Amino acid sequence: MTSSTISEIETESPPLFNYLMEEIPLEDIRDYASPRRIQSIDFLKGFAIIFVILAHTAQYWLDPSSRYLYGLLYSLLDILGPSLFVFLSALSVIFSIKRKEGIIHPKIIRNRIFTRGIVMIAIGMLTNLIAIVDGRVILVIFGWNIITFIGFTQIFSFYILKLKKKWRILIGLLIIVFSPSLRAFLYEGKEAGNLILVFFHYIITSPTPHLTLLPWVSICFISTIFGEYIFEAMNKGTNDAYVGLFRIFLVWGIIFICLGIFTPLPFYGFKLQTASTMIGGLAEYPHIELLEIAQNQELFELSGLPLFLIRGTSANMFYNQGAALTIIAIFFFLIDIKKKDNNFTRMLVYYGKVSLSLFLIHFLFMPLFSQQLNIALFLIISLSYIGFLGIFMYIWMEYAKGVGSPEWLMVQMGRIGQKSGEAVKKTTKKMYAKIKKHEKVKKMEDFMKKLSKDSENEEKIE
Repeated sequence: MTSSTISEIETESPPLFNYLMEEIPLEDIRDYASPRRIQSIDFLKGFAIIFVILAHTAQYWLDPSSRYLYGLLYSLLDILGPSLFVFLSALSVIFSIKRKEGIIHPKIIRNRIFTRGIVMIAIGMLTNLIAIVDGRVILVIFGWNIITFIGFTQIFSFYILKLKKKWRILIGLLIIVFSPSLRAFLYEGKEAGNLILVFFHYIITSPTPHLTLLPWVSICFISTIFGEYIFEAMNKGTNDAYVGLFRIFLVWGIIFICLGIFTPLPFYGFKLQTASTMIGGLAEYPHIELLEIAQNQELFELSGLPLFLIRGTSANMFYNQGAALTIIAIFFFLIDIKKKDNNFTRMLVYYGKVSLSLFLIHFLFMPLFSQQLNIALFLIISLSYIGFLGIFMYIWMEYAKGVGSPEWLMVQMGRIGQKSGEAVKKTTKKMYAKIKKHEKVKKMEDFMKKLSKDSENEEKIE
């Protein structure tokens, strides 16, 4: 083998360390899991992350006399926060997969998705190591939260996409309908001390049941269907395709909202519930604590929360996903069809592109005003805080190139997955070439042996 050939083999792919030291284009960080040409998706991700920040700061910063507003508004507007954010994030996974299909090797796509998902799960677990329950600090280790669940959807959606749409919608609906009954069964088994049911309850519900695997995993099945509709319309790029997409989202959004409010699962969605009427109570459905918080005032009395507003129930899952589809339809019509564009929309689009970083860093300053602010001060300070976070992220992205941000980590891990996928592909090609070469040599040897035997036979005949 010549020295030039050896050099070519040794330098055909840069070492991993040098590869990771290469600068990541800023647009790759901003456009992580972004549809790019569908601005309303990033706009709504920005809108959702702002509402999540407002909800968390209200929980910690409002004084006791004003805290009832947090319970009241959060129970009514939960559709604008975590559920919308998770739905949009699960929806956006499609663009990470579909954009690369037919362009790069499927193993590279898979490795990128897996490495990103695993990193997000790890980050989510690190932010959820401990929890405060009944005034006691407990070690959680594992717990479903927004970041952990989004990381899980990265991986899970990769396999869900292999199913036909009709199977995805059927499985998604079955998960929504039967999840409360299954969780009730697991909860009662856990209380009875059945170790097998204790294990499954721990995995499905986790010690922090604000966001549980069931029924929230149904979002993966439902969102991937609508994500494909968006991708198809985006590729067509025509106004008729966009209008058709708007109608699909709006119609199905209204259908899901009606299912959440009026379908008896197991009661009508508008039936009022309290912690005492729910199997497991606050331990299984901690979101219903908002009812107790909202009751801490003398203006009016609340006898319960409608079932469709209690997170984790079948009615709530239908209602939340229906609301997400409807909200997407409305802003898709305004931003992508009617082309409404101004400083406010551009700001929220930017917030959407860095939403993962915003979610994590907003916790850093939460201890500043613990139960000290009235409504007026809270609005001034919290909105200023959101503006500060936006400026901070802009400086981080524009001047520090986003190095160290969660989006940067996702892209970096995806590149590791891509490189490992390329290595697998190159190794496979090399092995195949060696096998082919070996086969050629073997055929030549067989031919020479046959030729030698033929000549020997001829000599014997002579």
